[in-house]
Amino acid sequence: MIVLRAIFRFTVFVIAVAAIVVILGAGFWAFSTQDEAAAASISVGDASVVRSPQNIEEFFLGFYLQSQSEKINTPVSNDPSPVPFTIESGETGVSISEKLVEQQFITDPDVFRLFLRYNGLDASLEAGDYVLRRNMNMREIAEALQKANFEEVAITIPEGLRAEEIAELLTKANIMDGSEFLAAVRQGTVVDHPLLADRPPGASYEGYLFPDTYRLPALNTTPEDLIARMLNNMAQKIPPDALNLASAQGYTFYQILTVASIVEREAVVPEERPAIASVYLNRLAQGMYLQADPTVQYAMGYQTDSGQWWKTPVTLEEYSQVNSPYNTYMNSGLPPGPIANPGVSSINAALQPAQTNYLFFMGCGGEGAHLFAEDFASHEANVAACQ
Repeated sequence: MIVLRAIFRFTVFVIAVAAIVVILGAGFWAFSTQDEAAAASISVGDASVVRSPQNIEEFFLGFYLQSQSEKINTPVSNDPSPVPFTIESGETGVSISEKLVEQQFITDPDVFRLFLRYNGLDASLEAGDYVLRRNMNMREIAEALQKANFEEVAITIPEGLRAEEIAELLTKANIMDGSEFLAAVRQGTVVDHPLLADRPPGASYEGYLFPDTYRLPALNTTPEDLIARMLNNMAQKIPPDALNLASAQGYTFYQILTVASIVEREAVVPEERPAIASVYLNRLAQGMYLQADPTVQYAMGYQTDSGQWWKTPVTLEEYSQVNSPYNTYMNSGLPPGPIANPGVSSINAALQPAQTNYLFFMGCGGEGAHLFAEDFASHEANVAACQ
């Protein structure tokens, strides 16, 4: 009896396995021999080429996409208007799919991501600017994202420039009218972003114009577009908990960005940035005047005689003659806002300064290095030693 039961169970198992094999084999055969229209409905490229699954994973993926064929081939809209779409450097198929949903080009990011994967396109999407239309289906969108649709130009924004200098670069490179860019920066309302959450009402975008190399459309780049790119770039480069790191020190991110802008203008040796940031934050904690030369230079503005924005050198006599809230020799605390646009190293230095008791520093030598001191007597000694 036991033997018969075992034989019966084995027979049932064999039949079940055989049924599964037959079903999978039939499905595999059906998928492999699908007609050209069915193949084209989930493929990018030559519709006359019928793709055969190369492995079991691809078989199931293709089978699933066939069930989503209508979604893949149906546009979300009949609007034919061209719409710019940008893929930033380092973006993945996941983030690109989510962005397409946010900008209302598709409705299902998972189907689009799997569609890219099935067609071997998920790793080949390049950073750049594209033109899409909302009357394009997923297949057409995937094909359009294979190459940028218009010529690009690149511009490098160095660290530590003020907004006026960036505007001059944009004009010189024929990317846009620098005066329009500067007006948008000063207005401070054309772009919204989470990093601006604690920015004071009426403040400009000074400090948020993140230095980097930007690839822009050769035609029709707007100030709003570039400012948005700069903010997005900053958000990707600085610590994700930057606002919390600022709050942990008792400051807003806007205030920390102000410190970072001063550090950017002071630091020459990269390794000194955290120590320089500690000096300013220690002075603030003790209620001392910052006495930061770059803030006075910022207040003095453009120097027509020398054709420069940052007057160098600035004499001690001139410090008392510059009547501006940015003059940190005459006004305690931080200046009203950033005096330049700092890079990621200076921002990180202000967010996570060196733990020191330094209250003074001075440049010594031609290499740009500084001597640091914890009290005025030691600072005077450094001055004497350097001289």
